Amino acid sequence: MSLIDWVVLALTILGIVAYGVLKSGRNQNIDQFLVGNRSMPWYTVGLSVMATQASAITFLSAPGQAYSDGMRFVQFYFGLPLAMIVLCITFVPIFHRLKVYTAYEFLESRFDLKTRALTSLLFLIQRGLSTGITIYAPSIILSTILGINTIYTTLFIGGLVIFYTVYGGTKAVSYTQFLQMSIIFLGMFLAGVMVVRLLPSGVGFTKALHLAGKLGRMNVIDWKFDLNNRYTVWSGLIGGFFLQLSYFGTDQSQVGRYLTGSSIGQSRMGLIMNGLIKIPMQFLILLIGVLIFAFYQFNQPPIFFNKYEVMQVKSGKYAKEYQDLRTQYAGAFQQKKASADELLKALDSKNQEQINKASNDLKQADAAELAIRKNAINLMKKKNSKADTDDTNYVFLNFVIHFLPNGLIGLLIAIVFLASMGSTASALNSLASTTVVDIYRRVVNPNGSDKTYLNASRLATVFWGLVCIAMALYAAKMGNLLEAVNKLGSFIYGTILGVFVVAFYLKKIKGTAVFIAAIISEIIICLMGFYNVIAYLWLNAIGCFLVIIIAWLINLAITDNTEGQHNLPLEVE
Repeated sequence: MSLIDWVVLALTILGIVAYGVLKSGRNQNIDQFLVGNRSMPWYTVGLSVMATQASAITFLSAPGQAYSDGMRFVQFYFGLPLAMIVLCITFVPIFHRLKVYTAYEFLESRFDLKTRALTSLLFLIQRGLSTGITIYAPSIILSTILGINTIYTTLFIGGLVIFYTVYGGTKAVSYTQFLQMSIIFLGMFLAGVMVVRLLPSGVGFTKALHLAGKLGRMNVIDWKFDLNNRYTVWSGLIGGFFLQLSYFGTDQSQVGRYLTGSSIGQSRMGLIMNGLIKIPMQFLILLIGVLIFAFYQFNQPPIFFNKYEVMQVKSGKYAKEYQDLRTQYAGAFQQKKASADELLKALDSKNQEQINKASNDLKQADAAELAIRKNAINLMKKKNSKADTDDTNYVFLNFVIHFLPNGLIGLLIAIVFLASMGSTASALNSLASTTVVDIYRRVVNPNGSDKTYLNASRLATVFWGLVCIAMALYAAKMGNLLEAVNKLGSFIYGTILGVFVVAFYLKKIKGTAVFIAAIISEIIICLMGFYNVIAYLWLNAIGCFLVIIIAWLINLAITDNTEGQHNLPLEVE
């Protein structure tokens, strides 16, 4: 990067942190630290909710996901607007009316302490692990730019977020996220404009999409009902609905965002804003990845985007074989570029026969190029069986560094940092609130002072920050980060959602029944996920229904048994 990029990057990050710290002020009590005195307007709530979900993974991995797999991932979010409506009707008024700090406080009043503790524990496990992945995402960038190990960059990023979250609490999180999302929208818009401007003369936006579509990248909608297909309309509407409902309704990292709203109406408006904007935003981010794919039909891409793994194989005994593959790859690219040019001419002629022939030629050339790339990946595996052979996280980064102008490079890299900082800060704040409110204050030290709980919240933030950093150091082994974080959530969110659905709608079911049902459901879901029985999005719906059905059956058995005992005839002495 140039000096101007470093200046833009440093000023943006430090400016955001300083703004959040100054705006938040000093926290005098736990109410200020955890929910910001419940004083935030709807637009701050809405942007904070979006920033919590839109981590660095969204902006780093989503373009790479579209580059390799097309637009179909957008279907993942189709259930989001429906989930927002349900939340606004049911969850928001109950949480506000009860003045809770966490979503799990409600479960004790509805069921019992053990059910509250179990759901809190499940949340802590899921959020603690997934936050590590969000910290790792931007560390890839610093590592790539500076040429140093991701261990050092992970420690730097994690430490920075821990600092301002511990100091400013939830107000610092909300204020920084408000500014972060404003900068992110601007930067991603500029990135999309620049991709189109960098396309060859005569290849505009429309032709680029036609070209990408011929190679299967404009696969936005898939109506086929297939339980083994990860992304279809049905998996998005059904599985995605349950995942989003659980994430926004029962995950404290999100519940904590809209609990800061100054009223029920302000929280509702913030969630509706998220439901209306999220799908178009995600569509445009994926579209940038498709445009980058079109760009690389005319500009030779690397045979593999992760420079670290490339350097490893080039420095070993397979270096000559790899170099031979690079030569073959360059020849295959020239053939593909010629086929892409022919397709553009055919599109101009509007001759369907020519278009079909050119499309087939381009697909064959693309397949030949992919075969060479696959051979290169196999060499990496020979060199190191544990090599990271999924490079989708590096596609957007590679394009930004090599093709965008100075200044904009620094801004876009700052955006990935900001997204990571926003979602990580929310997560740490929610992990601290759940640890202190649901475990420490309720079980360990129920009679502590407000100052004691404030200090405990700060210590819990530091503790979970260190846990998440440790998880981040392992995240490199998890493939595409965007899928990894959603898979991890799908293992747990369905069970938690099932507990809340029973709590809200099935008033006759008691705590013991739902507690046992949650444990059984979680075991079944983990086994299904581990053995890949079904596409992971469906695990959310299955987990929810398992809890409901098992809890109902157990409660029925307990009730019948109790009634039977009460109806036993009295013995005559």
